[in-house]
Amino acid sequence: IPGFSCQQAQGAMYIFPKVSLPQGAIELAEENGIAADTLYAVSLLESTGICVVPASGFGQEEGRFGFRTTFLPSEEEMSRVVVGMRKHDEEFCARFD
Repeated sequence: IPGFSCQQAQGAMYIFPKVSLPQGAIELAEENGIAADTLYAVSLLESTGICVVPASGFGQEEGRFGFRTTFLPSEEEMSRVVVGMRKHDEEFCARFD
């Protein structure tokens, strides 16, 4: 997914993708007193039903946005999730660019 980067999983069932967020989303999150990746995660849940945990809850570096997710579902289900995440990311970024 363009704008996503992630280290390869090494034995764990979780991954922590880094997500590039538009400045408009970061500013809206700051105005509302929430982390930008929380804004992103809630938007993802509301628009797709995909639930992830904002990375800001895990002590990320300043300016790093992302989330924690699992990759335990079947490959078929994960393919559907990736398609949903890509569509959401495109729409989210377009809304805040």
